[in-house]
Amino acid sequence: MPTEEPAYAALLGRAELRDRIHHVLRQAVEGLARGSRGLAPDLADARADGALRAGQGLPLESLLRVYRLGGRLVWQTLTEAVAAHDPAALPRLLPAAPALWEVVDRLADAAAGSYRRAETGRGERERELRASLLDTLFDGTAPPETAAESAHRLGLAEPGRFAVVVLGPGESADAHPAAGLPRVLWRVRADGETGLVDLGHLPLESVREALAPLGVRAGVSPVVAAPGELAAARRLAVLALRAAPAGEGPGTVLLDERLPAALVAAESELADRLRRVVLGPVLALAPQDRRVLLNTLGTWLACQGSTTYAAQRLYCHRNTVSNRLRRLEQLTGRSLSDPSHVVELALAHTAVTQRPVSRHPVTPTPAPPPVPPAQRTSRTPGDTARR
Repeated sequence: MPTEEPAYAALLGRAELRDRIHHVLRQAVEGLARGSRGLAPDLADARADGALRAGQGLPLESLLRVYRLGGRLVWQTLTEAVAAHDPAALPRLLPAAPALWEVVDRLADAAAGSYRRAETGRGERERELRASLLDTLFDGTAPPETAAESAHRLGLAEPGRFAVVVLGPGESADAHPAAGLPRVLWRVRADGETGLVDLGHLPLESVREALAPLGVRAGVSPVVAAPGELAAARRLAVLALRAAPAGEGPGTVLLDERLPAALVAAESELADRLRRVVLGPVLALAPQDRRVLLNTLGTWLACQGSTTYAAQRLYCHRNTVSNRLRRLEQLTGRSLSDPSHVVELALAHTAVTQRPVSRHPVTPTPAPPPVPPAQRTSRTPGDTARR
């Protein structure tokens, strides 16, 4: 019998396994005796056994197999005893077989039900514990020794290579992005899902590759080495997500690829001021005019200041782009030939794309005086005539 169920034998030892088998046999025989008197079998011990084995980590299949083997042994013993003492009575023994297996099945079902309930309870406690440990790391409110202990209990090496992923509102990582990544621990809260990625030796770009099949919007922090840095990494991942323009669609944003946009996203009050001071006169235009000028500016910036390439993307003549940009210069009082002005316009445009303009008209902040033509370095915005 021990050789037929090695997992049980390895867990309990041969002596305890033998005692357990004898107990199962006794339960089956007592169940048969109770059944002959019209009574249900006593299932209390089977339920206790199921909960105990779940806590010990015995596979459920092994637990059920022992009950089946016990039932088989009872039947084998009965038939051998009858055959030895009264072979002619064997046919009268056959009707007892269904009753025996009914008892065994009820004992096994009771043990299995208790096992599953214990497993469910243990799983819920483990999930709650893991959530609490992750909160300790992500919130950053615990002392360093507590953060180190939380990381240890989560199985995180220190030092290591970690990154934090924050998903957009309403996004889910149900299709776990484990492919290509050693380990991701997810924490689901009311404000969204956050993942702790244990990178090992993989590059940060592997996070984007793993998330791509999910079709979600996500922000990813830079790599950090210590669990105590994960709270700051989560804040940076949130900024990376906010740095993506509104309506950009699914995609994974690495913070270090959007640092200027993240800088704007980090200071919402200053970003709002930047919108009004730099682009206030543009935002006060009629919706169609406003949209055309902002789209032209964004395209020109994306084309590295090339009017020609911007015109190709916008499907219009280069002179049309130049005229629009010239009008933008006049409205804002900023020159696209002045690098400092270009920085202001680029950051203000980012602030607008992160928070689209409402339908209500914007009261423009008075623009600075226009730049005299004599002070400009070229006749077209951004010195793009040669391009």
